Amino acid sequence: MKIIKIRSLAIPDIKVIEFARFADQRGYFTESFRRSDLQHHSDTQFLRGVEFIQANESYSHPGTIRGLHFQWNPYMGKLVRTLSGRMVDLVLDIRKDSPHFGKIIAYDMPATMDQASGQWIWVPPGFAHGNLFLEPTQIEYLCTGEYSPGCEAGISPLSADLDWSLCDPDWKALLEQTAAGAPIISEKDRGGVSLTKWQNDTRSENFIYNRC
Repeated sequence: MKIIKIRSLAIPDIKVIEFARFADQRGYFTESFRRSDLQHHSDTQFLRGVEFIQANESYSHPGTIRGLHFQWNPYMGKLVRTLSGRMVDLVLDIRKDSPHFGKIIAYDMPATMDQASGQWIWVPPGFAHGNLFLEPTQIEYLCTGEYSPGCEAGISPLSADLDWSLCDPDWKALLEQTAAGAPIISEKDRGGVSLTKWQNDTRSENFIYNRC
């Protein structure tokens, strides 16, 4: 896995890992994941000791909104990439006492066959995660915990009490525009609560800054 660049987003715990593709007349080849490279690279200290134990894949139609999901017991960190199409990744800090609590960011992750590199986005435990899909899109994500249906919840990405101050306002507008049309969204995600309602839920005590 040839890591080209690692950078932090507006919430520093959220990282983007860019890795190389090697192209020739046949197409391209890439190592999208190699555990040893992520464990030992000088800029991947945030993944030291992290073990990925479940891999998921999904396909979404244009206009689909997913999330914002999170889990405890066990906690679940996610390493996410777009295989084809265009995903806008949404990440919300739900760690109580965090300086970024309640703030949401969006990161555009298109993927085409002719790109010279690929990208992962790292969403650690303590964050609610979702996606907005602008075209037919296939994604993959590696998880640090197995799915635990009794220990999960969701916050609506359209909740009026989210803080979008760290995010390009165009992404917020695009999400609202998609939601105002005919969005494709599950009944479960339609039932996502507000940030305030979650904050007052006793289960939110599972997410404390520096404990996740």
